[in-house]
Amino acid sequence: MSSEPKFIFKGEADLTSLWEIIKALRGEKGCPWDKKQTPETLKKYLLEETYELLSAISDGHKEELKEEFGDLLFIVLFLLYIYQEKNIFTLKEVVYLTYQKMIRRHPHVFGEAIASSAEEVLSQWQKIKKEEGKGSSILGNIPKIMPALQRAYRLGERAARINFDWPSPKEVVEKLKEELSELESALTLEESKENLELEIGDLLFTVANLSRKLEINPEEALHKALDKFEKRFKDMEELLKKDGLSLGELPMEVLDRYWEKIKENEKNS
Repeated sequence: MSSEPKFIFKGEADLTSLWEIIKALRGEKGCPWDKKQTPETLKKYLLEETYELLSAISDGHKEELKEEFGDLLFIVLFLLYIYQEKNIFTLKEVVYLTYQKMIRRHPHVFGEAIASSAEEVLSQWQKIKKEEGKGSSILGNIPKIMPALQRAYRLGERAARINFDWPSPKEVVEKLKEELSELESALTLEESKENLELEIGDLLFTVANLSRKLEINPEEALHKALDKFEKRFKDMEELLKKDGLSLGELPMEVLDRYWEKIKENEKNS
């Protein structure tokens, strides 16, 4: 005979319910795997759940979104519980700190200040951070672990706050041509891998800034391009298989013809 579940929600579940679940998992009679976890071991899951939520936001499916929000929320609460368990800080302290910070940094909502545009809000936000001793550089502290393309976008965005920027996308395109020319020159001169790496980096950074000037997130744009490439490649594989051809044995000329055929099919579908 199966025993009744220890936790049965009577009414709506809330954050307290999740906190009690985590407490049980970490307790004396809890789950061996959960009891073994540390902030370091949970970092990879935090990153994974964040990306899964971002993917769900892009897809826009309601049920998937709810599930991914829940998974990320659970990992965040789990981490907070571990820190509270070690008497480093409590959940209440984290909530109170954030509560105070949000009020302090929105004086146009909770105080007498006036900010009528998003740009004015950002300027005010930077000023308040500086007063807090956290804004010594306009670039802030963008995490180096962030995906490089997104980090490039954010760095360019922050530098632009003091007008360290190109006037329009046209000038960035010219800079892009210049960087491409430098890369071509480095290839012609057969420069070292380290120099080529620097040139590639400059090129990608310029692309990220061009995206920003066009108000396009380069990370999202690249994801869409990768999805498109993956779909086309798999469609090409299926078409080759249908025609009795083996992918690994064909010259580029043949593959290119099939690739163009897939693109044409997309236009006609």
